[in-house]
Amino acid sequence: MLNQVIELQTEGGNATLTTYILNNTPEIDPDRVRPMVIICPGGGYRFVSEREAEPIAIQMNAMGINAAILRYTIYPAKFPTALTQLAKAVAYTRAHAKEWHVNVDKIVVAGFSAGGHLAASLGTLWTEDFLADIMQMPKENYQPNGMILSYPVISSGEYAHRDSFVALLQDRYDELLEKVSLEKQVSSQTPPAFVWHTFEDTAVPVENSLLFTQAMNEKKIPFELHIYPKGWHGLSLASEETRSYRDDRQLPVEVQNWITMAGTWVKKL
Repeated sequence: MLNQVIELQTEGGNATLTTYILNNTPEIDPDRVRPMVIICPGGGYRFVSEREAEPIAIQMNAMGINAAILRYTIYPAKFPTALTQLAKAVAYTRAHAKEWHVNVDKIVVAGFSAGGHLAASLGTLWTEDFLADIMQMPKENYQPNGMILSYPVISSGEYAHRDSFVALLQDRYDELLEKVSLEKQVSSQTPPAFVWHTFEDTAVPVENSLLFTQAMNEKKIPFELHIYPKGWHGLSLASEETRSYRDDRQLPVEVQNWITMAGTWVKKL
């Protein structure tokens, strides 16, 4: 495995991209190329959750998928710092695709909660000129081919996780609030998505995923959506491995199959 920590320098702060890239061997297939999933953990743009980082990468590896974790810059950094960092992570991956044996048509951004907002931001805003002005490279270099959105923060309207937007926008809150309500930014160039949520999520209401996939449906963009009836916010893998030591609730084990379905979805992109 190629396990590296790569520093991504951006205005407003630096991020790290930690790779989990599977080795090719002559015994199996020395020329095999694999999808890459770039993981954006959640944390309300105020921290980066380790529960939604390495455990996810390891599960992706187990399914034959390369992975990387973006530990992006949080508050007091503000929009579009983290977005620029994710765009750079995708561009870096595409530039190193041959070395890493990555399928350049299967570079997927994955995010949890506010990290889901970050992943969906690149999915919907990668065509924007303001991002191109920052990146100074062709937009196709940082274009994601798909999104995995786990209980994502999406809407800045009625169903918003308000503090995520406060942390993200700060003194530009009123100016940019509409821009970062991502159900309103879906276009014909938004990539396909795998989305899951729980009906009982009281922190980030399920309407966030419903509004986003409804907008995708209106644009005729393929998506896979799973709504589980039970389960709270921030479940990660819904396993003992990713359970917080402070949480003694009974895990909704029926949610655990999302990661397998997501892996299948990535391979079929």
